[in-house]
Amino acid sequence: MDSVLKLKYTIDALFGIGISRCLPKNVKFTYSKRTGRIQHVYENDALLCTLRTDGGLAITPYFAQLLMKNNKFKENCVEIDDESKPFVEEGSSVFCSHVKWCGKNILIGSDVPVLHKEKVIAVGKAVLSSNMIKSMKRGAAIKIRDSLKSAVQGEGM
Repeated sequence: MDSVLKLKYTIDALFGIGISRCLPKNVKFTYSKRTGRIQHVYENDALLCTLRTDGGLAITPYFAQLLMKNNKFKENCVEIDDESKPFVEEGSSVFCSHVKWCGKNILIGSDVPVLHKEKVIAVGKAVLSSNMIKSMKRGAAIKIRDSLKSAVQGEGM
């Protein structure tokens, strides 16, 4: 199967039908030497995502911002308040009490972009589903995997 087509099918399956239309045209792939599978997806030397062995995608904040062009993608996101923004940018978990808005497509274990004023500031893994995040007032909702500050620090090294 064509690599671009496989990536589009995966994006549509994970985030919703039609989201893959926001995928840039000039993407490059790196493949595993041992298995031949797609490992990483790049656009102009910027990492977009990594394909996991379980079929999932580990997206970067940059790629999440690109996918935000599609309005349906916001249903996979969480919006946080001003108070927790600096901590989330540093890589701390998002707690239920700091979630202002929560999309309905969030499932336990899924990749979730964290928004602040319509901008992606981090990407993490959901600890709770969207219904649980809305109903609970305590506890971690999202464990942050990658944030904008960590991406900027990684480039300077």
